[in-house]
Amino acid sequence: MRSSPGRVSPLKAQATEPDSTSIRGGGKMNRAISRALLTIAVIVPLNVAAPTSVAAALSVASPILIQEAPQEKPDSTSVDSIPTFILNPINVTATRSLKQLFFTAAPVSVVGSDRIVAERPNNAAEMIRRIPGVDVNGVGANQQRPIIRGQRGQRILLLEDGLRMNNARRQADFGELPSIVDVNQLDRIEVVRGPASVLYGSDAIGGVVNMISSETPVLSEGDVIGGSANFSYRTAGEQLWPAIDVFGRQGKVGYRASASFRDTEDYRSASGTFGDVTLENDVTVSGSGVRDQNYSFLVDYAVGEYQKVYAKFDYYKAEDAGFGFVANEDLGLDGGVAINIQYPDQTVTKLKAGYQALGINLPFADRIDASLFFMDNERDFIFDVNIPFGSPGTGVFVNQQNFTDLQTFGLRLETAKLFGGKHVLTYGLDYYHDDSENTDRSETVVIPFPGAPVNPMADDTPTIPFSTYDKFGVFAQADLEISDRAALIVGARWQNFKATPQATPGLDELPGTASENTVVVAANGLVKIAPNLNLVGTVGRGFRAPNLVELFFNGAAPEGNGFQIANPDLEPETSWNVDAGLKYRRSNGAVEAFYFRTRLEDGIRISATGDSVGPFPAFQSINVDKLILKGIELLAEVQPVESVTLGATYTWLDGDDEENDQNNPTSETYSSRITGEATYRQPSGRWWAQVQIRHNGEQKDAESVTGSLVGEVLPSFTVMHARAGVKLFDHGRMSHSIVLGVENLTDQLYAEFSNATFFRPAPKRTLLVSWATSF
Repeated sequence: MRSSPGRVSPLKAQATEPDSTSIRGGGKMNRAISRALLTIAVIVPLNVAAPTSVAAALSVASPILIQEAPQEKPDSTSVDSIPTFILNPINVTATRSLKQLFFTAAPVSVVGSDRIVAERPNNAAEMIRRIPGVDVNGVGANQQRPIIRGQRGQRILLLEDGLRMNNARRQADFGELPSIVDVNQLDRIEVVRGPASVLYGSDAIGGVVNMISSETPVLSEGDVIGGSANFSYRTAGEQLWPAIDVFGRQGKVGYRASASFRDTEDYRSASGTFGDVTLENDVTVSGSGVRDQNYSFLVDYAVGEYQKVYAKFDYYKAEDAGFGFVANEDLGLDGGVAINIQYPDQTVTKLKAGYQALGINLPFADRIDASLFFMDNERDFIFDVNIPFGSPGTGVFVNQQNFTDLQTFGLRLETAKLFGGKHVLTYGLDYYHDDSENTDRSETVVIPFPGAPVNPMADDTPTIPFSTYDKFGVFAQADLEISDRAALIVGARWQNFKATPQATPGLDELPGTASENTVVVAANGLVKIAPNLNLVGTVGRGFRAPNLVELFFNGAAPEGNGFQIANPDLEPETSWNVDAGLKYRRSNGAVEAFYFRTRLEDGIRISATGDSVGPFPAFQSINVDKLILKGIELLAEVQPVESVTLGATYTWLDGDDEENDQNNPTSETYSSRITGEATYRQPSGRWWAQVQIRHNGEQKDAESVTGSLVGEVLPSFTVMHARAGVKLFDHGRMSHSIVLGVENLTDQLYAEFSNATFFRPAPKRTLLVSWATSF
C-alpha cells in the first residue's frame, strides 16, 4: 500500500509546517486554529497517516535525532517521497501535546521509524544510545536497558504509548526491559532527559523513554490493506530475526497485526586489551543469547474523524536469556569466584483498551484520552555462585531460584481544555495496582576438602511476601503563551503510594504496610531571542517511590555475604533539577546545547546496620544518599549539500556523593563522549550509505568501584559502524530493499562502562544483512 501525502488532513499539515512568527510554531493557517490544533491534539490522532516500515530503510533519517518526523513515514515503495531537507520533528511525551522539538521547553529527542528500519536494533535502548546524556546497561539482544544522565534502573521511567512499564518487583538498578516491546513495530521513540514526575509520577527522575507504537491506517484513506515483512541476520550470535506486519481499514474498523521471532546464540567478543584485561583470542560472552517472540494485534473503531475506541493485545516470551559473563578461564582467573545469572523464561501479556477524542468542545475538555491497562509479567530467575577454596572441586556452591508473577491493572484519564484563546490546561489522574506473588528456593553446598560428603542445605522461605502496590496520582499542567516570544508551562502532581504485604505461604510474620504521599512541581519556559534561536529553561522536582524489593526483602543476600532486613519505613527518593539551554535551527541545520544540574536527596542505598542475623552481618535499605549530578549536552546536524547530512553530539557528565567523597555516582557511565555521523543519499534515491563513530573518554572515577578487573580507570575507546541500503526493485504494489551493515568495524575489544566492572565486552565485528518488502 502506498501512503498518500496528498491526503494529509489540516491537523497533520499544521503539525509539520513551522511558522517563525509564533512561539508555538504554527503553520500558515489562522493562528488561533493553529494553537488549538497543536495543543489539544490527541496523542495519536486518527488522521495520522498509516505507518509503513520498509522504505524508511531506503533513505536514512537525519543523524542526530533532533530532526526526524515521526508523524509521517515515507512511502514504502518510493524514496522520492522522502524530503531532502531537514524536518521539524514532533513529540508528545514532554508536554502531552503535539509539539515541534524546536518549540518544546525541555531537552527531548525523537528517533523515527526510518532509523529503526535502517539500523535494525535489537531493542529500543540500543536505538537511543547516541542521544547526548544517554547510555546503555546490559549486554545481548534482550537485556539492554537505558541510562540517562548517569541514572538507571528504577530511576528511568519506561513507557509504551504513554503507559508505564516499570516493574515494582525489580531491583533498583535493573528496570524493566525495553525488549518486551517489539522495536520493529514502533513508530518512534521519544526520550525526555531529566525529571517528568508531574506528568508521569514515580520513577521519572533521570528521564523518560516513551516507545510509541505504529497505528492503523487513516480513516480518510477509505478501505485499504497493506503490510511489510523483513528478515535480518547478524553474525553476532548467528542471529536470525523474521518479522511481519499487516494493517488495514474496512470502513470504520482499522486493524494492525504483527509478529516476530528472534533466535540469538551467545556472541563472541574481539581479542585485544581493554584496561587491565587482555584477551589473546575471541571469547564467548555466555548468557548473551536469547530466543524470544513478539505478537501484537490492534483494532479500533472510528466513532468520527477525531474520535475512536480501540483495543490492543500484546504477547512477549523470552527464553534462555542471561546477565552475561566471560568464563574465568578466558580471563586468566582460574580458581576465581564464578557468578552466573540466568533468566530461563519471561512471559509478558498485555491488554489495553481506550477512548480518544479531539475537538469535542465540551465545557471541561476539548481533548480526552482514557486508557485501561492490564499486564501479567512472569519471570524465572536463577543465581549461581561458586566460591572456590583452592583445591579442585572444593568451595561453596550457592544456587538461588526465584519465580515472580506481577499482575498490573492501570488506568489513565487525561483531558485538555483550551482557554483564553491561546492557553491549554492539561489535567487528569492515573492509578496502578500491582499484585505480586513469588516463590523462592535456595540451596547451598559446602565442600571443605576433596571427597567430603555433600550435604545440600535447602531453604524455601520466600524473601519477599506476596504484596499489593497501589499508586494513585492527580496532576494538572498549564501551557501558557505569555507573548509571541515567550511561553511558560507550569504543573503539579499529588501522588500516593501504598505497599501492603499479603498472607504468604512459608512466612509466619509480615512486615508492616508502607504508605507515603508526595507533591511535585515543575516549570518550563521558552523565550524566542531571535527568529531561529530559542532560550529554554526548566526547574522541577522528581521522585521515585521505593519498590517492593527495597521495602520488603528479608533474607540472605544472593552472594552469601550478608542478610538483608526489610524496611517498610523507607521514604521516596526526591530530586530537584535545573536545565538551561539553547535551540537553534535553520533550513539546513539545527543545534541544541543544554546544561543540567540535579540534586537527589533521600537516595536509597543498602547499608550495614552494625547488627548480625545468625552468622551474617545485617544490611538494610535506608534513605541516605545525597547526590549532585551535572552535565553538558550538545548536538548538531547540518546538510551542507542536498545529498549529504553530517551530525555530531558531545556529552560531559560528573557527579558527587555528599555522603561518600570516594564515590562518584556517574562512575559506571562515561564522563565524556563524542559521536559523529555522515550520511550520503544518492540524488535519485536508489541507495544511501552511512558511517557512524563514537568515542568514550576514559572514566577516572571508576576507582570508587571495587573489584573491577579492568582497573581503577575505565579506558577510552572508539567504535565505528558502517551501513548502506539499496532499493532492489518494484513489482506491482510490492517493493523490495536490502540493508547491509558492519558493526564494530575495527573489531575493537571494549565494554560499555556500566558493563566493565563485571566485565562483559561488546560483540566483535558483526555483519548485518536485512531484507525487507512492503505490499
